[in-house]
Amino acid sequence: MADERTISQTADTDRARRRPAALTRRELLAAGAAGLAGATLGASNLLGLAERAEGATYGVPGMHMEFPIEKGASLRVLRWAQFVPVDQPYWDKITKAWSQKTGVPVTIEYVNWPDIPSKTSVAANVGAGPDIVTTFYDDPHLYPEKLVPLDDLAEYLGKKYGGWYDVCRAYGFNKATGHWIALPVGVDGSCVAYRISWLREAGYESVPKDIPTFIKMCKALKAKGHPTGFTLGHAVGDGNNFTYWWLWAHGGKVWNPDGSPAIRSEATLHAIENVKELYSTMIQGVGSWLDPDNNKNFLSGNISVTLNGISIYFVAKQQFPQIAADMNHAIYPVGPVGHPTELPLMPVAMIFKYSKYPNAAKDYLRFCMEEGQYDGWINTTLGYYSSALRAYENVPVWHSDPKALPYQYCVRRMLPDSYAAAPGPKPAAALAEYLVVDMFANATVGGKSAKDALANAETRLARIAKG
Repeated sequence: MADERTISQTADTDRARRRPAALTRRELLAAGAAGLAGATLGASNLLGLAERAEGATYGVPGMHMEFPIEKGASLRVLRWAQFVPVDQPYWDKITKAWSQKTGVPVTIEYVNWPDIPSKTSVAANVGAGPDIVTTFYDDPHLYPEKLVPLDDLAEYLGKKYGGWYDVCRAYGFNKATGHWIALPVGVDGSCVAYRISWLREAGYESVPKDIPTFIKMCKALKAKGHPTGFTLGHAVGDGNNFTYWWLWAHGGKVWNPDGSPAIRSEATLHAIENVKELYSTMIQGVGSWLDPDNNKNFLSGNISVTLNGISIYFVAKQQFPQIAADMNHAIYPVGPVGHPTELPLMPVAMIFKYSKYPNAAKDYLRFCMEEGQYDGWINTTLGYYSSALRAYENVPVWHSDPKALPYQYCVRRMLPDSYAAAPGPKPAAALAEYLVVDMFANATVGGKSAKDALANAETRLARIAKG
């Protein structure tokens, strides 16, 4: 029977669910902190946030689409493992509802973020594996000819829910094939997290809106014994987010619009020289930081400022209320380029052509992003994910706490990692090889001159550009 279907979980997921509700400080820091944002939130709190605002309607009334599901269909889904622990249980709840409605069993394999690209590559090359793969950034553009076109699904969702943000269309639509090849699932927004009292000690009431003053603030914090911490290690989210923002904010870029290398410029050199100044304010060890490390150091009181998703704050609310009361968030400062240049993590879903059940896969993705499911997911994950569709901009979570508001419009401010070119294999390779992260790390942790760090990056980029 359909209602007896179960969603398979990895052993890690099962262990995570059996964890005790009360976590010690040692457990929290050992686990990386960021992944525990909702660990002690009561079910009533989560359900309260998941409820839509009274009278709210996000989609066009009466507009509906269902795909004709193939007989005997079943689905395998490869999905990123949760970074906030309310994510997987809620996604499982959505999946179970679709399975009960359609009678189609769904098996979800939750995988750590860095492992998804390699698993995806194997599936693409072998021609067998999960029906649906959820990955990040422009990974689908590595396999455009091997993916099911999603034009009907993407156009339906866009028309019903206020349209896709420009950056979502950039990631989802492949210019070479002329088709939507991936469905943007959401955005893991990022902002500046900071300690209020420590900023005041340094003479600031809020985070400056421009980079030169931001650097001055960070120097003042370090002088007061409150160093900063920005990831310069091979972190999928935080390392790329920090360094691409910094490069773009100064007017530098990796690619020209025609897809040729663009990293050699005076703007890039300026960005490298400036990051050296910022690095002088940082705690030791940032060159080896991975995604959990800035969270751990912020919650341990080791750093005063970092860049991160909202997960740090909700961990603090539950585990370290004194830190939660003394922290806030701000939008990334704008550099000489004069406009926002953010790169949050963008999860995207794709369907491989080897799937025997492409219609079932499309209908599953449609259901997950419909009103009643998608808005509940954003609310339940406490704003850790932002909507890829404009109609969901004002879900209740953004008004549940004023400290969450800076995350509300992260999607509006972000650029694709391929900027200023279209997404494709070469930008994907540069991102995967941490070219920009390493350029800044070489000039800071590695002690190289700005010119030498740039020359190294330019050589690596030339190789990538040749394919």
